[in-house]
Amino acid sequence: MRYDVTAIGELLIDFACVSTDGGGYPTLAAHPGGAPGNLLAALSAYGCKTALLGKVGTDAFGGLLLDTLAQAGIETAGIVTDPDCFTTLAFVTLDSAGNRTFSFARKPGADTRLCYAELELRLIDDCRDFHFGTLSLTDDPARTATRKAVAYARERGKLISFDPNLRKPLWRDPDEAKRQMLWGASQADIVKISDEEVSFLWGCSPEEGAERLLRDCGADLVFVTLGPKGCYFSNGVASGTVETPTGIHPVDTTGAGDIFGGSVLSRILKTGGAPGRLTAEELREATRFACCAASLSTQRYGGISSVVPEGEVWDAVRRMDAD
Repeated sequence: MRYDVTAIGELLIDFACVSTDGGGYPTLAAHPGGAPGNLLAALSAYGCKTALLGKVGTDAFGGLLLDTLAQAGIETAGIVTDPDCFTTLAFVTLDSAGNRTFSFARKPGADTRLCYAELELRLIDDCRDFHFGTLSLTDDPARTATRKAVAYARERGKLISFDPNLRKPLWRDPDEAKRQMLWGASQADIVKISDEEVSFLWGCSPEEGAERLLRDCGADLVFVTLGPKGCYFSNGVASGTVETPTGIHPVDTTGAGDIFGGSVLSRILKTGGAPGRLTAEELREATRFACCAASLSTQRYGGISSVVPEGEVWDAVRRMDAD
């Protein structure tokens, strides 16, 4: 296969507040992002070949994003440019712990206007794993394009990975968000989900949420991220919790979950094994690497721009092992 992972979904600019004037108005810094882009950037940094299917505007930000993906080693042949809509923008407000509140300029944003007929299906034909999230399920035509792309990938025997990546402001109805999240989980072999998303869906513990995803949704492997507490993993054969490294002082958590997803997927694909049959040792090693990569990313601003070099991740892993 030419690509380890092909993803579909949003590519956008995250505007993060770096200071506030006397009137309370923020000074914003622009960072390239979007969950699939962040995930693929981590995969590319950690030795995988990647491609993205998506849409941006023919504006300055769209051009910058295409350049950023190319510099990150992500194939851009599947990115459509549209002169009739603007590249999606997200405005991120951070608190003192680096936690985020999102506001979106997406009515509509270019990412929501992606049509199935515009997809470069060869990028799915040539991949091992096809990845998607729910931001491309909020609105048509992107919702239909995503659903058809997932069906196309499944028919061709691709691994399917899924990250709900819940952004409540983008959903008109919380129940519709739940329906789309559960549909996505039911299509996937590998699910990466946060403890907050588990609570949103079922109001249960991370362990119970993982069991529901394995038993009721048919997933083979589940990672439930726990924020600064690490990650719980389970494939029905092996399960466990990995903590995050100590000494991390976050300034921006934007993209950390996506970077975890890309990092853990890079290790899973390198094993060459079926996700549902991986051993506790294999899963623990992959999760430890991903926890370190995600934690280190929070010390930098942005999503794509916060992916740290692989050598720094392994240094953090070794420090964890020595503790």
